[in-house]
Amino acid sequence: MSRKRKVDSECRVFNEQWTYDYFFTQYKERGVCLICHDTVSVFKQFNIQRHYNTHHKDKYSSLTGQLRKDEIARLKTALTAQQNVFVKRKQENISSLRASFQISRLIARNGKPFVEGEFVKECILTASKEMCPEKTELFSTLSLSGSTVTRRIEEMGGNLHELLQNSSEKLRYFSLALDESTDIRDSAQLLIFIRGTNEKFEFTEELAALQSIKGTTTGEDIFAKVQQTIHDLKLDWAKLASITTDGAPSMVGRTRGVVARINQEMDRHNQPHPIAIHCLIHQQVLCCKRSLKLDAVMKTVVSCVNFIRAHALNHRQFQEFLSELNVEHEDLPYHTEVRWLSRGRVLKRFYELLPQVYDFMLMKDREVPELQDDEWKWLLAFLTDITELLNSFNIQLQGKGKLIGEMFAHVKAFQGKLDLIVRHVKEKNFFHLPTTQNRSLGNPTVPFPKEACVDLLESLQKEFQTRFKELHIHEKDIHLFRNPFCVDIDTADPIHQMELIELQTCDALKDAFKTSSLADFYASLPSETYPNIRNHALRFATVFGSTYVCEQTFSRMKHLKSPTRSRLTDEHLHHLLRLAVTNMEPDIDHLISQKQAHSSHSSHSSH
Repeated sequence: MSRKRKVDSECRVFNEQWTYDYFFTQYKERGVCLICHDTVSVFKQFNIQRHYNTHHKDKYSSLTGQLRKDEIARLKTALTAQQNVFVKRKQENISSLRASFQISRLIARNGKPFVEGEFVKECILTASKEMCPEKTELFSTLSLSGSTVTRRIEEMGGNLHELLQNSSEKLRYFSLALDESTDIRDSAQLLIFIRGTNEKFEFTEELAALQSIKGTTTGEDIFAKVQQTIHDLKLDWAKLASITTDGAPSMVGRTRGVVARINQEMDRHNQPHPIAIHCLIHQQVLCCKRSLKLDAVMKTVVSCVNFIRAHALNHRQFQEFLSELNVEHEDLPYHTEVRWLSRGRVLKRFYELLPQVYDFMLMKDREVPELQDDEWKWLLAFLTDITELLNSFNIQLQGKGKLIGEMFAHVKAFQGKLDLIVRHVKEKNFFHLPTTQNRSLGNPTVPFPKEACVDLLESLQKEFQTRFKELHIHEKDIHLFRNPFCVDIDTADPIHQMELIELQTCDALKDAFKTSSLADFYASLPSETYPNIRNHALRFATVFGSTYVCEQTFSRMKHLKSPTRSRLTDEHLHHLLRLAVTNMEPDIDHLISQKQAHSSHSSHSSH
């Protein structure tokens, strides 16, 4: 026993006397020879003494006393200087790696080609030669070749997927938003976004997957990709709260649509069906397209705009004409059928430039009698106002991270505004219709076409009531989530009644609700006292009210996979989109440490 302790003390602790006797020092748990820099991993006097006697005794045994101490001090200084060089070089290598990752990330986020890294490096080297020539050699170590940038983007994309997997495991509930489109090469691409909350009401809203679909894009095909994504992220079907789609038949078909197939999967797991939401923005646009017909107005407007804008000479002459007249606007915008908001901008500008458009068309021997027709002008003014109102509503529904309660409130508010305007138009009250009001002040010879306009508004009303009927099914649950203090306890679900009584009589929580965000308020609710209300909020906080995030990401995709980059692979497109839209930070330090570990392992193996 005593022998073991003696060996332990001899082997594990460096003896300072060995520095003087054998020219050894301690560095990072190893003994280092000050003369030749060899190391011994075990602090054992026999090993250290044998090294000194074998390699250095003949040369250094004559040094004694102060001479020996001076030589030891000199050798120690030299070793420290060498170690500092190694440390500095290592730090420079790490900085170079980190810069390579960060620049590659910027290239990805801004949709630049991978080979752009070489141009960026050229710019950096040129700047360094002018501003800090002593640093040029350091900047030259920066690796930004096309293959390196590609590899960095792949590594960061993979890392973000791992981070999403880790955060997904902690989610209490999650929802999905799905949309399918085609890229520049007509390949079908399915975007799947996930929004989830953990027990602390911390949100995760990320691109779950970009799935390429070869061949057909039926509900079965899309469901298979959804299933694969759920599996890849290790998500639990039981936690699926809702699914939001664009309402296409492949998504909402009664038996073979994605939603139907997901419901069948939930039945298989004995779980309740998730809430199915048809994108509110998409529904609003469909309401407008089906009820705001007034083709006579739009046909004339589009014809005039196209005549002016489609021919370069006409367009230049029209701009010069406006400039000579010194009017407020310098041009007419194009009308794009697929972009609903463009209709509002075109109508507003067209109405404001109506006299100038009429004069210009006459100059070009293109008389358009409608532009002088008083009833047509009434309809143009009215359509301009209603489209503006609808555009404002559309913009309210747009944006990332919007909660279903807020979006539903906008829908209800718009329906209320529509009811008010119908009543006002019947009375020829144009207070909320400024363009129509402006027209009425001009004392037109033809009276306001009340019947046609009321019919149009009532058609719009009916369309909204029909389209948003599904959303009203969940009105009570959404209302509870949005403001539990305004819920009628008698009509509330029995599972929430006792907790609502407790909540609505607590003044401190009422004050907290007024001053906090919805997520912060629910996070502060004690789970012991309000388990069911909290659980309800966790579920509804995840619901996507629209597929806006998908639409925005498809716009990014069109920019990334453009005609000049049509050969971009699906895998690289996925990594680029993930880096472009993520709210997470890739763990670059972890990626660098992996590279160092790999490099160290390779170096060790080569020995």
